[in-house]
Amino acid sequence: MSVTPPPPSNRRWAVITLIGCAAVVFAVLLFTGLSRLLSRPAPGTVAADPIAKPTPPAEAPAVPKIKATLYFASEDGLRLVPTEREVPLAEGAVAQARSILEAQLSAEAHAPLMSAIPKGALLRGIFVSQRNEVFVDLDPAIRTAHPGGTMQELMTVYTIVNAVLTNLPNLQEVQILIGGQEADTLAGHVDLRRPLRKNESLIQQ
Repeated sequence: MSVTPPPPSNRRWAVITLIGCAAVVFAVLLFTGLSRLLSRPAPGTVAADPIAKPTPPAEAPAVPKIKATLYFASEDGLRLVPTEREVPLAEGAVAQARSILEAQLSAEAHAPLMSAIPKGALLRGIFVSQRNEVFVDLDPAIRTAHPGGTMQELMTVYTIVNAVLTNLPNLQEVQILIGGQEADTLAGHVDLRRPLRKNESLIQQ
């Protein structure tokens, strides 16, 4: 029994259909391969974890502190009360004196004590001579903001002097400058034209 071959036109369509199917399969495989290739991370990189939490920033190292004696006016305004506070540790007498004075100028008093330093007072600079005299240069705001009065001026001046000399006993005297210049007084009463020594009589024992 003989089989009649399909007409040439039918064979042609069969070949075309077969080629078309092969082309479709090839296109699908090519697209799938490209998609996988593009989704891979670049060499040397790590794929992002969608559920990974961001790494918190590293905390700055803690600054070493020392205990220092700062001074505040008593409730009646007649004595300086020594109070222990922590201040940043610094290397060398000049840097440590600066650290102590900056803490003293900005320190908040705890009731019933009061700060003898006017608001806004700033330290401009500090210098220690070869004779261990300390020159403290204050911003002029300490003068313009000062309320005046002999006792209040004494409290302000010796808060600064005593804070330096109590904590750094190797230093001998403190001369206060204002705006980089020698000053006669802070508010008209206390002579600032010479270096001052620690005033024990004003300290409440």
